[in-house]
Amino acid sequence: MASRSGSGSIDEYIAGFPPETQKVLRELRALIKASAPAATETISYAIPTFDLNGRHLVHFAGFEKHIGFYPVPTGIEAFGAELKAYKSGKGSVQFPLSRPMPMDLIRRIVEFRVAESTGKATRKATKSGA
Repeated sequence: MASRSGSGSIDEYIAGFPPETQKVLRELRALIKASAPAATETISYAIPTFDLNGRHLVHFAGFEKHIGFYPVPTGIEAFGAELKAYKSGKGSVQFPLSRPMPMDLIRRIVEFRVAESTGKATRKATKSGA
């Protein structure tokens, strides 16, 4: 498997995984794009990242046995009850590759983060008098 730490693009990052993992990563990427069409793609912390309004919206990463999804702590907190079935941390959750990805849940988390980001951007603009 190729080293992904030096990936310059999400395409390069995904290409470093076995075919079945690539398929899941591509589906996750497409879901995030569809749920956050205004977000831009980048590599940050050496993993695929979507940014919105100048801030990180969500990150994702492939591993040997799971997909890591990082919607920052607020995304985890807001969906804590639904994420109990998965190993998670303060701002991360692990979706095992041995189980179907919970695409509807991921879509709702991304939509929550978009609303949160948009709300922050709106409040920030209001505070500055814009």
